[in-house]
Amino acid sequence: MKTEKEAEYEKLNRKIKKTVWNAINDFNMIEDGDKIMVCMSGGKDSYAMLDILMQIQGASVFNFDIVAVNLDQKQPGFPEEVLPNYFESIGVDYDIVEKDTYSIVKEKTPEGKTTCSLCSRLRRGELYTAAERLGCNKIALGHHRDDILETFFLNLFFAGKIETMPAKYKTNDDRFIILRPLAFVKEEQIKQLLEHKNYPIIPCTLCGAQPNLQRQVTKKMLQTWDEKYPGRSTIMFTALKNISPTHMLDESLFDFKNLKSKIIGDMKAGKEFEML
Repeated sequence: MKTEKEAEYEKLNRKIKKTVWNAINDFNMIEDGDKIMVCMSGGKDSYAMLDILMQIQGASVFNFDIVAVNLDQKQPGFPEEVLPNYFESIGVDYDIVEKDTYSIVKEKTPEGKTTCSLCSRLRRGELYTAAERLGCNKIALGHHRDDILETFFLNLFFAGKIETMPAKYKTNDDRFIILRPLAFVKEEQIKQLLEHKNYPIIPCTLCGAQPNLQRQVTKKMLQTWDEKYPGRSTIMFTALKNISPTHMLDESLFDFKNLKSKIIGDMKAGKEFEML
C-alpha cells in the first residue's frame, strides 16, 4: 500500500507532466526524429525538466532522443562529479562542456555591476556550439511560468517594451529551435517536486550571491501581490496568452493609420443614408 508521501508525489508528478504536455501540444515542441539538448545547470528547474522529458520520452508518444548537457564554467568550488554521477544513475546520455567563462565574466564585469547579461551570452554561445557538435536540432531550457512572468515585468518596468520569454522560438541563425517545456509550470510545484525527489542541487556562486538584482525585486513584488490577492499571478500569466493588437499602441502590429469607419467609406462611394 502506498504511503501518504508516495501518493502526494504521484499526484504532483501527474499534474506537472500534464502541464508540460499542454505546453508541448500548444506549441508543437516535440516531433518524431528530434534530438533535444536538455541544458542542465544543476538547479531544481533543470532537474525537473529532464525528469519530466524522460518520462514523456518513455511514454513512446514521440520518437525523440535526449542528451543532457552541462556547461562547467569553472566556478570555484564547483562539484564536477555531481552531475555526471546523477546522469549515469538515471541512464541518460550526457555531455559535459568545460569552458572557463567564469574568469571572463569576473574580469569584464565592472565592480558593482550584475554578471547575468555577459554570463548568459557566453553560456549561450558555448551551448549552441555543443548542440551543433552533438547533432541536436532543439535545445530545452528550464525556465518556468514565474520566470516568464517576471521577465514580462522586467521588460515593462526597465526596458519599455511588452516582451517576455517565448515558450518556443528559433535562433537568429535558424540553426536551432529553443524550447521551454516548463513554460506553464509554477515554481512552487517544482519546489514541491524537489522535496520528493531530492535532486543533488548545485548552487550558482556567480549570480546567486548578487544582492538587489532587479529580477529578485520583481519576484518579491509578484509574491507580495499573490499573497494579498490570491490567484493574481495566474490571471496575469493568462493575459500573456490573450493579446489584442487592436487595443495596444504598436502601429507595426496593426494598421491604425489606414483604419476607416464603414460609414465614411460608404459616403465616399456615393451611397445615400436615411436620417434617423
